[in-house]
Amino acid sequence: MYIHELSLRSFRNYDELSLTFDHKINVIIGENAQGKTNLMEAIYVLAFTRSHRTPRDKELIQWDEEYGKIKGSIFKRNRRFPLEIIVSKKGKKAKLNHIEQKRLSDYIGALNVVMFAPEDLNLVKGSPQVRRRFIDMEIGQIQPTYIYHLGQYQKILRQRNHLLKDLQRKPGADRTMLGVLTEQLIEHATTIVERRFKFLQLLRSWATPIHEGISRQLEKLEIAYDASVRVSEDMNLETIKDTFSEKFAEIESKEVERGTTLAGPHRDDLVFYVNGKDVQTYGSQGQQRTTALSLKLAEIELIHSEVGEYPILLLDDVLSELDDFRQSHLLHTIQGKVQTFVSTTSIDGIEHEALEQAEIFRVKEGTIDVEK
Repeated sequence: MYIHELSLRSFRNYDELSLTFDHKINVIIGENAQGKTNLMEAIYVLAFTRSHRTPRDKELIQWDEEYGKIKGSIFKRNRRFPLEIIVSKKGKKAKLNHIEQKRLSDYIGALNVVMFAPEDLNLVKGSPQVRRRFIDMEIGQIQPTYIYHLGQYQKILRQRNHLLKDLQRKPGADRTMLGVLTEQLIEHATTIVERRFKFLQLLRSWATPIHEGISRQLEKLEIAYDASVRVSEDMNLETIKDTFSEKFAEIESKEVERGTTLAGPHRDDLVFYVNGKDVQTYGSQGQQRTTALSLKLAEIELIHSEVGEYPILLLDDVLSELDDFRQSHLLHTIQGKVQTFVSTTSIDGIEHEALEQAEIFRVKEGTIDVEK
């Protein structure tokens, strides 16, 4: 899988842009605030229909323009087909092979992308929200219906929290509607948690040996799911659902008292252990970075095993954040099998044969020159 052509219109600081890419490694060089990350972001949005940098779509559109457009020509399973995302102030449209998709969740998965940016080094030591986003986006790529369940869960969660705040202000009010929303929430929560469990089993199978390789066999990585409800990976859907029902019945009065939903997938977390110790709390910076790198490399292999092709890799200003050994391990692993985009202020000091044959793009103030 690779992107052959990319066209932008009124996207961030790009008025009009059309580029063709090498199917192996493409290096985007430029000073800060010139448009390197905007180009990486465009590829990310083409895959996920949303930015990794902002939840506000209007920030993607150039000032005083009505809409921004991203078009890509993709090769997948030896077939070429077009993708298109139009972001306007009224919403988003996604086209797959020229056909507009009724739901964005029907579009996601057409292009598989793994991004590794400096903020991903916070995957281990950052907030639970960062880890939930990581797992949700990756499951969504290989199981697009997961995005639908997640969207429905979040919509019902907002309605339920609004109702809980009303009940908090009106003690003794009828709770019938709360029961209806709780039942709907549990329906989607059950599917979300069950799919997260299955994904984690796959992730472990790749991440553990990769981590051992990077750590020269000195460390063993384990990944655990920290659930807000006492559910476990050996439970079937029905048992998970019953456990959720019991939990919500138990905490209903406390939720009304606090005016918010106190349990569910939106409060769950991942915990990483190296040699039995929690890396977030007790790991060194090096161990935390090795864990983050292992997870990203595991994502690449996991997607390949599930969809039959390697995803596109975006390395956004991250090589300079890794030491020589981790840098070399990353580049050696992807060499020759993954189309990769590397953004950096300079490739000086990054010595690896993978970069010697790379196509070079130099960015300055929203214009790009290609070095052949």
